[in-house]
Amino acid sequence: MVQHTIETQKMIAESVQMFGEKHIAPFREKWDEEEHFPVEVFKQLGELGLMGILVPDQYGGTGLGYHEYVTAIAELAYFDPGIALSMAAHNSLCTNHILMFGNEDQKQKWLPKLASGEWIGAWGLTEPNTGSDAGNMMTVAVEKDDHWVLNGAKNFITHGKSGNVAVVMARTGEKGDKHAMTAFVVERGTEGFAGGRKEKKLGMRTSETTEMIFTDCKVPKENVLGKVGEGFVQALKILDGGRISIAALGYGIAKGALKCSIEYAKEREQFGKPIASFQGISFKLADMATEVEASYLLIKEAVEKKIRGEDINKASAMAKYYSSEVAVRTSNEAVQIFGGYGFTKDYPVEKYYRDAKLCTIGEGTSEIQKLVISRCLIK
Repeated sequence: MVQHTIETQKMIAESVQMFGEKHIAPFREKWDEEEHFPVEVFKQLGELGLMGILVPDQYGGTGLGYHEYVTAIAELAYFDPGIALSMAAHNSLCTNHILMFGNEDQKQKWLPKLASGEWIGAWGLTEPNTGSDAGNMMTVAVEKDDHWVLNGAKNFITHGKSGNVAVVMARTGEKGDKHAMTAFVVERGTEGFAGGRKEKKLGMRTSETTEMIFTDCKVPKENVLGKVGEGFVQALKILDGGRISIAALGYGIAKGALKCSIEYAKEREQFGKPIASFQGISFKLADMATEVEASYLLIKEAVEKKIRGEDINKASAMAKYYSSEVAVRTSNEAVQIFGGYGFTKDYPVEKYYRDAKLCTIGEGTSEIQKLVISRCLIK
């Protein structure tokens, strides 16, 4: 079984590398400059089996596990972290929420389209005034006859405008009550559901980030995921898995920045010798490589716990916290190693530098991860 997993991971890595060289690398600078969300790439990733990598084959997915999933994200991040982020959000948030908490009819209805890449998924939790404080969200859902009526807005939503379907958390009870939030599936085209302003971002510019707006939006009762009032608990479980995704994204960015730095340091000459021969540079590479390897081991530990069905609250928070911070440090050092060239768009480390910061913010800030970790330690 272990050998099969290693072979599958290698196969996925090679497939993503071939895909990235052909379908991403030639266009990433243009896409980044134009802040273009390349929907066509995600259709192709669906054909490759990566848009439903965790979905069982009975629902049209690839039916693979988290080791393979982490490999795919990390390899995609090497070519473009924004595309890796969108693939991760589609899989671990929207699709996985339906997979984990949907009934059989709901799974049959939505998972095949999501797993094939025909549909792109979004996940709505964050609001303008409630980021980490999700319990006080303002989006509300009121039961009426055979449907629910949603009113409110979400922001910083990946695929909030282009997504075909969204899993949306709305308050169905009193503010602050952890059992007063419910998860709804809302399809694009539903009356009262619209995409709002698209964010202009520092990095991750190939991943769409927008508002989602609900104005007297009627959602059928059969679109409730799980039971009414379970949304907050569901969201926390989804975020545990999502943190592994962002950890893998950070690892992929750091790995890419390290690889570029090694190659450049061996080629770039100053004072008649490669700059890699100078201790000031070689020690940077040693520190970067050690931290990249350590982040991978933390991710691996979180994945193993998830596969065994253990509580991954602390492990996923540690992996996400450390890997995202390593991504920032490593990409920063990469720019330093490249010197003036690292500050230009002629080399990929400039983009890694801009993209990396999001990893310390999205799906729970580094500060929230430390809060989760410390609570696990002292409970």
